[in-house]
Amino acid sequence: MSDAKHPLVSVVVPIYNVERYLERCLSSLAAQTLDDFEVICVNDGSTDASAGIARGFADRDGRFVLVDKSNSGYGASMNVGLDRAQGRYVAILESDDFFDPQALELLVLAAEAASAEVAKGNFWLYWSGPNERRVPFPVVDAPLVGRTTCPRRDADVAIFFRKSSIWSGIYRRDFLERNGIRFLETPGASYQDVGFNFKVWAAANRATFVADCVLCYRQDNEASSVKSGAKAYCVCDEYQAMTEYVRERFSPPDTTKLTGILERMKLDSYLWNYDRLDPSLRPAFVERISREMADDVATGRVDRSLFEPGAAADLDALVRDPKRFERSRKAYGAPGGSVLRYLSLGGIPLLVDALRFKARGHSVRRTNQEGAAL
Repeated sequence: MSDAKHPLVSVVVPIYNVERYLERCLSSLAAQTLDDFEVICVNDGSTDASAGIARGFADRDGRFVLVDKSNSGYGASMNVGLDRAQGRYVAILESDDFFDPQALELLVLAAEAASAEVAKGNFWLYWSGPNERRVPFPVVDAPLVGRTTCPRRDADVAIFFRKSSIWSGIYRRDFLERNGIRFLETPGASYQDVGFNFKVWAAANRATFVADCVLCYRQDNEASSVKSGAKAYCVCDEYQAMTEYVRERFSPPDTTKLTGILERMKLDSYLWNYDRLDPSLRPAFVERISREMADDVATGRVDRSLFEPGAAADLDALVRDPKRFERSRKAYGAPGGSVLRYLSLGGIPLLVDALRFKARGHSVRRTNQEGAAL
């Protein structure tokens, strides 16, 4: 049992100008079937009514605490929340999302039953309008459900490639602290969840998985394209930090396996970032990542077994012919883009190879472009 100072779960809620959604978010916590928790609302210098909404919950319910800070970004807010947390477990709830009523209870029961450091569930994609709608998003698929595993040692590496969704799980606080799992304090909200998620799966000796959807992940508030040069390279900073984490904390063969996983993750993240960048920022970004990936290939950090034919062609074009890579991304954005991309990268032979690969079954990643389980 926990006590007043040490609740069972600490829920960190980072807040920045979300007055439209915050009431529903915090109400979903107040309505949890498990009531032994604290909520740490970290207000990152909001200029709207967000702080007042959170303060209202804190005034009415002793489980809610408001921490005000000057604006310094998502990573810094999350680290403030982690530092304040007193619970056996840490949960994360983004301020525009909301938990199902049984979310914390389901995840805690799973973690306790498996003596796990991490318990992970699925979630709903949620639209509030024009008609309210929920669509299940599986990051935990049948091969993972009910399993307790050490992800870095498991033959099944798919969880590393699923959407980060750090808010659909709970984490032992002592596990996070022991393994130095924190957030990179880069500007805004720029890929910090990817680094946190990777470190969790890399470090966990016991992770368990449930099929339940535990929260609604709002789609009405999706971020726009990246127009800031200051943020264009945050994804590179995140992967550099992940690479250093592996080097500092693991030994072979774990280092080799985790590095290979990181390189495959990196390509996906770099492509996604490229597509979101303002066109004026793309040439310089391609120049940088071309050099970086070329060095990774030359030094043997890439595990080609994790690359499907299209992804391998993307990597090769990025390293050897950046102009071809850029042409392929333009083709990808057109009608029939997948076929045009294959033709642009490798002609008919690559298209045939990709179709054959797809016909034979899924890759070891078992993950689609949205990060859902295939």
